[in-house]
Amino acid sequence: MTAPALELDDVAVDLAGRRVLDGVDLTVTAGELVALIGPNGAGKTTLLRTALGLLPPRRGSVRVAGRRVRPGRSPVGYVPQRHDVAWDFPITVADAVMTGLVRRIGPVRRPGRDHWEAVGEALRLVGLAPLAERPIGQLSGGQRQRVLVARALALRPAVLLLDEPFTGLDLPTQELLTALFVELAASDRAVLMTTHDIAGALAACDRIALLDTCIVADGAPATVAGDTATWARTFGVGADSAFLRVLETVR
Repeated sequence: MTAPALELDDVAVDLAGRRVLDGVDLTVTAGELVALIGPNGAGKTTLLRTALGLLPPRRGSVRVAGRRVRPGRSPVGYVPQRHDVAWDFPITVADAVMTGLVRRIGPVRRPGRDHWEAVGEALRLVGLAPLAERPIGQLSGGQRQRVLVARALALRPAVLLLDEPFTGLDLPTQELLTALFVELAASDRAVLMTTHDIAGALAACDRIALLDTCIVADGAPATVAGDTATWARTFGVGADSAFLRVLETVR
């Protein structure tokens, strides 16, 4: 039996003396687009950083493609919510995507043919190949987000982690990116995405994992949406909340 692309088993993480994640069990297999949803402070970004190997769990294990996660070495791509790109810096789109490979190439070596091939492949996947030589300062918000996704894809990851990828983007751009994430999962990647766009996640994702320190619900969108009592407890809303009524319409 094929191992899950990403597997968190009984993971607990402490930050600043506080238990942020406790007993997290979550698997994502190749071909799945999974939305990780929860209130602010639920531990969503912490979970992604733990899956990257950047935060060591206090308890439990994290495996990627059946092996314990190794920071910078496991086949995991990451698009953070807050990025470090200076969009006014005079480099091209292709150069910006190449920065995703700097750690793998090393600080002294120059990119080789295989590295540029990986960049070209990533740009094709996100639909930016025709803009490879365009200065990044000329890109729209949606195109910039695609550059960040391509930068992660240049690593040719088995697992792609996306932290609130729709922040600051308008609805048409969100829908275009959602279609891209569906395509990336369909091309045999495991995609795990944190998002506040609950309606969009319920419509597009294969699974919904509801997080509040631990995974409190995990399953098909229609099944998870139907468990309104769990949503009410997780988000701290009353039974007559408009939020819950929206969930009822999605089922």
